[in-house]
Amino acid sequence: MLQKCEGIVLRTTDYGETNKIVTLYTREWGKFGVMANGAKKPKSRLAAITQPFTYGYFLVQKGHGLGSLQQGEMIASLRAIKEDIFLTAYASYIVELTDKCTEEKKTNPYLFELLYQALNFINEGYDADIIKNIYEMKMLNSLGLYPTLNHCVICGSNEGRFSFSIREGGILCHRCLNKDPYHLKISPATVKLLFTFYCIDISRLGNISIKSETKVELKRVIDSYYDEYSGLYLKSKKFLDQLDSLKVDN
Repeated sequence: MLQKCEGIVLRTTDYGETNKIVTLYTREWGKFGVMANGAKKPKSRLAAITQPFTYGYFLVQKGHGLGSLQQGEMIASLRAIKEDIFLTAYASYIVELTDKCTEEKKTNPYLFELLYQALNFINEGYDADIIKNIYEMKMLNSLGLYPTLNHCVICGSNEGRFSFSIREGGILCHRCLNKDPYHLKISPATVKLLFTFYCIDISRLGNISIKSETKVELKRVIDSYYDEYSGLYLKSKKFLDQLDSLKVDN
């Protein structure tokens, strides 16, 4: 039976000379793979709809294994992302993080909306670093990680000067810094943004301007936390870091 779903292309894998296996993240069914026969042919009606980051409606013949993609209707191509190597790098990281953090055929409409909003904001020219940080903070729960960000992880106080403890999994007030000699010193702005990014409804995001030094602190905390607890190695993250270093050098 043919079924229609709303989805975003996470990745594609060539299969044979003319076919693709397409991994979709859908509103209705979560993540699942479909075979797109002939999609590698330039004139195929499936060629455009199976490009990475494409958002659309997909008509699928579902089976016990891979489904079969019959046709698709594009809602948004997110063209600006595809035409810019830096935006492509950010979007690639977001979709790979989604792919690695989700199970097959586990429905999560909230995560689908989060993914779409993040890609759409990047496509519309919002600060990609901020969108990336928000997405990273919101994906922590999918990994079973729940950092303490609104009070000291040791004493529970929400007053004072705070640092971040990777070992303790949250912020430390100045009175408890001796609990982790390797704590990361961060500004009050970074403390506030970590909590805001973790809790914010991304669909209500306005234009946010963040100082470069605050961005550096956010990246250091989030990267260190992921490195310690997530167990993930993402090729797209390595490439994104290489591009970031080029921006700094220039």
